[in-house]
This record gives sequence, structure tokens and C-alpha cells, in this order.
Amino acid sequence: MTASTSAKPASWRRLLPLALVLPFALAFGLFQLAPMAWVLIHSFQAGGDWSLANFREILGSPFYRQSFANSLDLAFWSSLLGLGIALAGTAALRQVPGRLRDAVVAFTTMASNFSGVPLAFAFIVLLGMNGAATLLLRELGLIEQFHLYSRAGLILLYTYFQIPLAVLLLYPAFDAIKADWREAAALLGAGPLHYWLRVALPVLSPALLGTFIILLANALGAYASTYALMTSNYNLVTIQIAGLVAGDIFLEPQLAAALSLLLMALLVLVTAVNQWLIARSRHE
Repeated sequence: MTASTSAKPASWRRLLPLALVLPFALAFGLFQLAPMAWVLIHSFQAGGDWSLANFREILGSPFYRQSFANSLDLAFWSSLLGLGIALAGTAALRQVPGRLRDAVVAFTTMASNFSGVPLAFAFIVLLGMNGAATLLLRELGLIEQFHLYSRAGLILLYTYFQIPLAVLLLYPAFDAIKADWREAAALLGAGPLHYWLRVALPVLSPALLGTFIILLANALGAYASTYALMTSNYNLVTIQIAGLVAGDIFLEPQLAAALSLLLMALLVLVTAVNQWLIARSRHE
């Protein structure tokens, strides 16, 4: 009798973690796996039959190829610029006093959530054709023409929301750099530039590569800020997907599913290359 009663609590303790993880698994299945399965199935359907017609139309269309080129262009340059600025900012942040550092990290966490339509509106107010900063810089003679509604303006917008995310991702990676390494490098005659090139950056390279891939995926999937700023005047994959499933003229959800699948395949390829580079850097 005692053995059976003691076995029951033990079995309940084993089942309790499964019961707690069940809501998460259900939400993950409904909001992650089910949409991916829908995209996968419908991307290979055209006119009620299984077909590759959607992919042939996308790959054969200069318009859709341009959308991928534009998306990759914005994602690459904004990720590269955001990573460079965040690297310098994080390195400087590690040198400031604790209270100021905590305040900056808290502000960065808040800024990383500032995106979408509010971010586009803020950029319009500051850097639009008659924005406050644009008029001030024009009065000072620092700029003659600046168009926010252009490729340069979009890169600036993307870079802005990439920087806080990159800082938050890189900040823990600097724990791997020991404070006495700089002193040891200086004793051996290495200057600050040689220290960063030969010591710090090789140690940080896995984190830098991983952060770059996350920034790239973040930029490739961006939609709200770009649409609020440019509507459909700039050809991006996410804007085309939205237009095909919620447009006012025509709806082609199966073509949108094919575009989404190609975008996911592109992200998987980039992630696989990143993992290969990280594994290679560790072996070297």
C-alpha cells in the first residue's frame, strides 16, 4: 500500500513537465507548423492540381526576381551597417560604469521593439521632405538633396531597427573576452588595431556571424515599416506576398505561398552557410 501511494506522486512528477509544455507545443503547432504546412502544400498547387507553375512564374518573371534582389540588397547592407555600428557601440558600452551601462541596455531593449508604423512615422517627421532634421541640415548646408522615400532612405530605416537587436545579441558575447588580454597584447607590442584584428575579432567571429544571419533574416522579413513608408512603390518580396493575399485588385494565395517558400528556402540556405562557417572557424 505504501509502495503504490509513493509511486503515484513519482508518476505525477514525471507527467507534470509534459503537462506544462503542452500549451506551448499547441501554440507552436497552430502558429508555426500549421502555417508552414499550408504554405508548403499550396505552393505546389495551381488550378486545383499539383504543379510547379507558381515557381515557374516567379523564376521567369523579372518583376519577382527584382523583388528578391531588392530584399537581399536592403537586408545585406542594413545588416552589415547595423552590425558594424553595434559592434563599436557594444565595445564602448562594456567600458562605461555599471549604472550607465544598465540604463543604456534598458533603453536598447526598448528601442529594439520600436518598429513598424510608429518607426516609419518617426522617420517621416524627422527626415521626410519637410522633416525637422532635413530642414535643419539643409539650412546648415550639410545636405542638398535627401529623399527618404528611396533605397538610401530604406537602408537608413532598416539600419536603425537593426542596431538595437545587434547590440542585445552581441553584448553577452563580449563576456568571452578577458580584460587582461588587452594588457598582454600591449606588453607584446600590439596596438589597439592589432589587438582587435588578431585577438578580439577572432574570438567574437562566431557571435558576429550568428548575429549577422539573424539581422539578415530580420530585414528580409520586415514589412510594416517599409509598407508604411513606401506603400507598394518599392518592390520587395514581403510587399508582394501581402499584395497577393490581401490586395485590392486580385488575390493569388498559391503564388504568395510559393514566394513565401522561396523566401524560407533562402533563409535556410543562408543559415546553413553560416553554420558551416562557424564550424570551420572553430576547427581552425
